[in-house]
Amino acid sequence: MNKENVYNNILGTVGNTPLVRLNKITKDVESEIFSKLEFLNPMGSVKDRIAKYVIEKAEKEGRIKEGQLIIENSSGNTAMGLALVAIQKGYKLKVIVRDRISKEKIDQLEALGVEIHMVDSSLPPESPNSYNNITPSIVEKTPGCYFPDQHNNRENNETHYETTGPEIWKQMHGKIDYFIAGIGTGGTICGVAKYLKEQDPNIKVIAIDPVGSIFYDYFYFKKKVKPAPYLIEGLGDEFLIKCVDFSVIDDMFRVSDKTSFLYTRKLVSQEGILAGGSSGAAIWGALRLAKSLKKSARIVTIFPDSASRYLSTIFNNEWMKKKGFL
Repeated sequence: MNKENVYNNILGTVGNTPLVRLNKITKDVESEIFSKLEFLNPMGSVKDRIAKYVIEKAEKEGRIKEGQLIIENSSGNTAMGLALVAIQKGYKLKVIVRDRISKEKIDQLEALGVEIHMVDSSLPPESPNSYNNITPSIVEKTPGCYFPDQHNNRENNETHYETTGPEIWKQMHGKIDYFIAGIGTGGTICGVAKYLKEQDPNIKVIAIDPVGSIFYDYFYFKKKVKPAPYLIEGLGDEFLIKCVDFSVIDDMFRVSDKTSFLYTRKLVSQEGILAGGSSGAAIWGALRLAKSLKKSARIVTIFPDSASRYLSTIFNNEWMKKKGFL
């Protein structure tokens, strides 16, 4: 059912998010910058898309059965998307998260009845108990569970190739010069990039990686550097993961926590858009790109989640001062 925007259940509201032109924060650049507001998905993030897509695909192919336990590692947004899917479809959910995850995300996951396993984010990547290593170990010790593996399962990319990319192309009437977005699991940027480049090979794609992540150095120098701690959630990684397809990325910018968070606040004060830290990184990157161009262009970016996840951190003056960002 979809008459006058009436849906059979809340999963029907995933996707088809609006695209808006930014006007005030872009006043010093000639280019037009548009953002897709993914925080308007039902659980508040772009990750609702992959949660719905990968589980429904697994159902169609008989890889998951009703009542099964789903296990996934997540910076919080995929976990919440999976929680919604689990409630609607009758699954149980256990998520592995880093201990730097915001309090708001933990509170929401607990409200959704999710079992949470917290990992010490100071552990080195090679530790068997590190964020990326412990999840496969937990899965192996849990017979009968289903592991979507958002970091290495290319169905993540497929989600955005099938949904987000076509939506952007249609909303922009095929008139796009640049697509710029943060790189986390790689699914969003690489899936969208693949679709857009198939429609117009002249479209350039720029990824934004946080300082401390390993993608930037690998992209430019093909070397695996030692990761360093950073605070922005949902971007970067300490391992090369299979959903990152460097072949569809033309350039990469590196952004600091401080810059990301200050631009997140600018989005609120100048545009009234209450988005999260990765959105601050995205608009910083889009503005940096626009200022470097010799002629006006049409630039599209994505705002992955909302400020409601970060009221105790990015939007808390005391926290920002304590971290040296104000």
